[in-house]
Amino acid sequence: MVPSRTKLTDVQSWPVDLAAALGLAEGGTEVSPFWISSSLGQIARLWPLILLAKLCTFALLHASLFQGSVAYTLILTAMLLIDGVVMIAPKGGRFQQQRPHVQKWLMLALMFLSSFTFGLLLEPAANPGGVPNGLLAEILVAILVVCIFGDRRLLGACYFLGTLCASMLQQAPFAQTGLLFICLAGMMIATLRQARADRDRAIALHQQDLRAQRSDRLLQEYEQSGHGWFWETDRHGCLTYISDTLVSTLDGMPQGGMIGRRLTDLIGNGDHQHGTGERTVGFHLSARTGFSEIAVRAAMTQDERWWSISGQPVFNEYGQFHGFRGSGADLTAMRRSQAEVQRLAQFDSLTGLPNRVQVLRSLEEAVAGPQGMGASECTLMMLDLDRFKSVNDTLGHPAGDALLRQVSQRLLEVAGNRGLVGRQGGDEFKILLPGHHDRRSMEQLARAIIASLSRPYSIEGTVVVIGASIGISVCPQDGVTADALIRNADLALYAAKGDGRGVHRFYSSEMHADAEDRRQMEEDLRHALASDALHLVYQPVVSSQTERITGYEALLRWNHPVRGAISPAVFVPIAEESGLIAPLGEWVLRTACRDATQWVDDIRVAVNVSPIQFANPGLPALVMSALANSQLAPERLELEITESVFLNDDDGTDATFARLKAIGVRLALDDFGTGYSSLGYLKKAPFDKIKIDQSFVRGAAVKGNRNSAIIKAIVSLAEALGMDTTAEGAETQDELALIRQLGCSHIQGYVYGRPLTAEDVLERQRSHGTLALAEGFQSSRPERKTMLRTVNVLHDGHSYTARIRNISATGAMIEGLWNVPEGTIFAIEFSESLSVNATSRWSLDDRMGVEFAAPIDLAALGAHSRSLAC
Repeated sequence: MVPSRTKLTDVQSWPVDLAAALGLAEGGTEVSPFWISSSLGQIARLWPLILLAKLCTFALLHASLFQGSVAYTLILTAMLLIDGVVMIAPKGGRFQQQRPHVQKWLMLALMFLSSFTFGLLLEPAANPGGVPNGLLAEILVAILVVCIFGDRRLLGACYFLGTLCASMLQQAPFAQTGLLFICLAGMMIATLRQARADRDRAIALHQQDLRAQRSDRLLQEYEQSGHGWFWETDRHGCLTYISDTLVSTLDGMPQGGMIGRRLTDLIGNGDHQHGTGERTVGFHLSARTGFSEIAVRAAMTQDERWWSISGQPVFNEYGQFHGFRGSGADLTAMRRSQAEVQRLAQFDSLTGLPNRVQVLRSLEEAVAGPQGMGASECTLMMLDLDRFKSVNDTLGHPAGDALLRQVSQRLLEVAGNRGLVGRQGGDEFKILLPGHHDRRSMEQLARAIIASLSRPYSIEGTVVVIGASIGISVCPQDGVTADALIRNADLALYAAKGDGRGVHRFYSSEMHADAEDRRQMEEDLRHALASDALHLVYQPVVSSQTERITGYEALLRWNHPVRGAISPAVFVPIAEESGLIAPLGEWVLRTACRDATQWVDDIRVAVNVSPIQFANPGLPALVMSALANSQLAPERLELEITESVFLNDDDGTDATFARLKAIGVRLALDDFGTGYSSLGYLKKAPFDKIKIDQSFVRGAAVKGNRNSAIIKAIVSLAEALGMDTTAEGAETQDELALIRQLGCSHIQGYVYGRPLTAEDVLERQRSHGTLALAEGFQSSRPERKTMLRTVNVLHDGHSYTARIRNISATGAMIEGLWNVPEGTIFAIEFSESLSVNATSRWSLDDRMGVEFAAPIDLAALGAHSRSLAC
């Protein structure tokens, strides 16, 4: 504790000068006058009493009236006792602080000794010079008291005695004068020693006060910053101090209003730890034990606030309990932050739906059942948005986020009251339906979800339409663990995407077999790539004007040792999903360039580039390496790129186009019109050729087909942009004639032959040069579907049983009837409710071709057949 201080105005200025004269400010140590005055101020207040006692004693010593009498001795003894009490009464001596119980008896003994000495010295018969001896005895007693107790408050008495001794020198004998000087010297030495001790003590107190002031400032700044607050209670637990910063949060209550109230009133019912078993603040206060960082809830605030309180009991030097003193801190922000972190750990920050962690936990609980017995009934739906990536790429990620929020709202409206709707991540969602649900209700819910999510959305003023595919797994039929249900629902979702998207599929064991088959095919593809089991074939690209081969398109083929020939449409998507497309594409590019160097110099080779390959910034370097290793001229290499590369249209796409054109290779836009069709990219992408997809070429020559108009429009666009055109998939002579008529510059298809191996290409060039010969059927036929089905053939009132092999919208092939004359008219009965009239056009043995009297709808016929099967 900082000692009480005397104001500077309460002390005369001369004690400061006296302290300076005695050396209190020596040694280069800076001591403020305030502290010096405070040290000597208490002495100054005692001097009047000391001076009065000395004057009375001096007067009695010189009074001849009582000299030599017993009364004189008693009065002198009484005055000496008063003088001693006045000198000893002020507290603060070094000895008194260390030995308070010894000091009391020592004072009594000293006073008794002094009185006895005076009685002997002042006897007139024993010592005629009693007055000087009495004065000498008084001086000795004063010096003795100062030396024993060393109290700075007795300095005044010492200075007074020194003045008194000086005034008596002229009347004292030489021996007494010498003894007086010796006593006075001893007194001065003791005084200087005490003065030096007072100086050191003043400096220490000054430094202690500076530290106290600095501590006070730091504590005040700490309180004002709001990081914490302090409190103090008495022995009854009532507040004697509390920080203003805390009081300001207690509904505007002033600090004085909290003084005297119990500390536990601040925390009320919040004084506990939920489930931790820790002792409360009230327990520690009653047990008088220290506590640290106990979290409590504030009871005198309108909003919910949490504090962390620490405290220690306070005891005096005698072990008496005085109360508690401690600090506190506001935990509200940390608690809210922890709650937000916990919320983010369980909920999706974008949509507010439960995230994958919470959905997985809920699924595990649903599978385990209420008693944890397992195999409880529940249903899991895995949902994936269709065409979401195109929206995200074209409109930007903020628009994609807004779309996801609208999707989540629709999901909650449709399925939220039936189960738990959560976001798996990206554009995938999960719906958990606890309990038993029949298949029909699940189908209805799935259709309702797909219908709701397929409705148009308004995103930043733009109308957006997407779809959804759903995979469903049921516990315990499809799995008895959360992992099994998720895996099987994902397989069902994959099947729904494979069936055209926008549909739902329930899990079946065949799906697992398909997934295992894909996994096995992926391993086989890795082995085939490593063992060089793949090969290339080359399909000719012919000029429509000269009917000469201008180039070949490299096509990848895989002859599986067990499965046989596998279509690229099957294994290329697997390669893209598994990451094999990069090494596979590199092998195709290098092999095609090497084979092309053996061809005629003006024949080009075309290589397909996957969108995944094109997105790799290292593609131009790979092209340069392949050309350099094979020594193939850059203009003889043509890279075919699909429209899907523009889904990620950014600066990287433009940079890749620029680097490829700088190399000198040709660029062709493959499958134009079947993907992300936008005329905007044709304006900036440096294509040399547009390839018209075979879906527009096939059937274009059929009367009434509109594909020819589309082909004509594409050709006109390419000519306006200075690009060549290649029509893919030409198979018949009438399609070839139509393509030439529409102005396509190049033709590619089976009409000029099937793809050839590298050796066959060289053999054909040696035998026929670059001349191409048209082959194939004369005209196109409508699309046919393979159908093996038993039907009834009605003719002239008779019914014959036959089988349909192939069927189209205009006719079919029927077997089972022998030698039917051409032109015979009869009715074909598919069922009791569906029949069609037909005419025989040819017959061979038990087979005949028939023409329907009117075109039929193959889709409706297939749906009718499935309904009959059900």
